[in-house]
Amino acid sequence: MSALTITKENFESEVLNSDKSVLLDFWAEWCGPCRMVSPIIDEIATEVKGAKVGKINIDAQPELAKAFGVMSIPTLAVIKGGKVVETAVGVRPKEMIMQMLKPR
Repeated sequence: MSALTITKENFESEVLNSDKSVLLDFWAEWCGPCRMVSPIIDEIATEVKGAKVGKINIDAQPELAKAFGVMSIPTLAVIKGGKVVETAVGVRPKEMIMQMLKPR
């Protein structure tokens, strides 16, 4: 499965009401580090089982960025049961991003 495009319209159904963990990538087209992380997120989306992966363009979805307190991008957040359980800011290697999805 590829990364989902998350918007305020599908946020509740795809993220808050998900029975799976959801990895969210907050990004923008003008962000160089975001372009470095994007292919990693796409890879993870096709490989990971038992979790969803979504991308939120902060320019198109400023309400969601604000709701999560995103101050710098890329910001990664893992949501479980409708709550943020882990966040990371900046470029991360694939292994570290995968670790964020491990059950705690």
